[in-house]
Amino acid sequence: MFENISSKIEKALHTLRGKGSITDINVAETVKEVRKALLDADVSYPIAKEFTDRVKQEAMGRNVIQSIEPGQLMVKIVHEELTKLMGTEAVDINIKGSPAIILIAGLQGSGKTTFSAKLAYHLKNKKSKNVMMVAGDVYRPAAINQLQVLGEQIGVPVYAEPGVNDPVRIAKAALQDARLKGVNVLIVDTAGRLAVDEQMMDEIANLKQALQPQETLFVVDSMTGQDAVNTAKAFNERIDYDGVVLTKLDGDTRGGAALTIRYTVQKPIKFIGVGEKMDALDVFHPDRMANRILGMGDVVSLVERAQEQYDEEEARKIQKRLVKNEYNYEDFLSQIAQIKKMGNMKDLLGMIPGMGKLTKDVEIGDDAFKPIESIIGSMTPYERRNPSCINGSRKQRIAAGSGRTIQEVNRLVKQFEDTRKMMKAVSTKGGKIPMLRKRR
Repeated sequence: MFENISSKIEKALHTLRGKGSITDINVAETVKEVRKALLDADVSYPIAKEFTDRVKQEAMGRNVIQSIEPGQLMVKIVHEELTKLMGTEAVDINIKGSPAIILIAGLQGSGKTTFSAKLAYHLKNKKSKNVMMVAGDVYRPAAINQLQVLGEQIGVPVYAEPGVNDPVRIAKAALQDARLKGVNVLIVDTAGRLAVDEQMMDEIANLKQALQPQETLFVVDSMTGQDAVNTAKAFNERIDYDGVVLTKLDGDTRGGAALTIRYTVQKPIKFIGVGEKMDALDVFHPDRMANRILGMGDVVSLVERAQEQYDEEEARKIQKRLVKNEYNYEDFLSQIAQIKKMGNMKDLLGMIPGMGKLTKDVEIGDDAFKPIESIIGSMTPYERRNPSCINGSRKQRIAAGSGRTIQEVNRLVKQFEDTRKMMKAVSTKGGKIPMLRKRR
């Protein structure tokens, strides 16, 4: 996420920090490099110039040249201005109503249908809401079926009327059905087009007029760069939406859209899509995003992801097993499975300060734990529950069965023992063992 712009801004600021003396000349040079990084990230020139002018003005106003730590102060100023550019603080969605209606708009291919399901999952599991989705895309082949499949996957009902080509009629009928069933939130997926056109705008405007939704969200593919900003502006002028959703931020995006949509349309970014899984949806926090862009990580979001799955009862069981020296490979495998549910491993590592730079050119896929899982999977149930029984001959058999080398098996055994010792030390000192809980 934002690897390109992050590395270039960080490089520009690092140059300033490395100077023996700070002058107004090298401050100006640093600001120029920051502007260039923004332009390379597909930020429009007027916005990039205004941003860097403010940074320079702030730097001179705070007397960076005379500061004891001018480099750090400059980073702080850039962080503050990035946060302001993206909206200062997180803005929640409005889900008050009986039911609350959320209208989803955007171009075809922006990820509206997938986002609708992710939002339904988010509201159901994190807000304890009774949610229903409406299949309002009556044009795209298989759109209704896609939403129904996703709805079944997350346990959320989908209202659909296959064969009916009037989205307003479908939405009104869905609203009536939702009221009868006591639904809290009604999410209306709508049709998109390959480009902005009058027919599309008329349809979404008519839907908004008929439904009077509490929340209208514009979904935009962040990989489309500056075009995303122009499309967001066109939609806002017509339907005056309440917030923006950026999808595919885990892809090869330069980040310009995320940085400037808020500034251009004066509407908050409310959610970001960071993966394909249904739980890969994050509330957008401008300050945390600024941290990540500047290579500072995002420990708060990392901790929040862990806390969402933390199960105190399970942790207590693990703690007792550790004290009795009964922690085994089944426990180890279970914890790995829960960590994988937190999201993409490279994205998680990027939340740790300094790790984003170290993993920039390293491929860390969802199969990063596959060697460990294959080795443990090749153990017998007895071996998994009794780690101390694994001797040389057993290691040979496990290596052959898993298709891994004996060196890899030895490495895993050592890692497991080191992990068990570390966790037992924490446990006996009264600390809590980090155990991830299953989502409810």
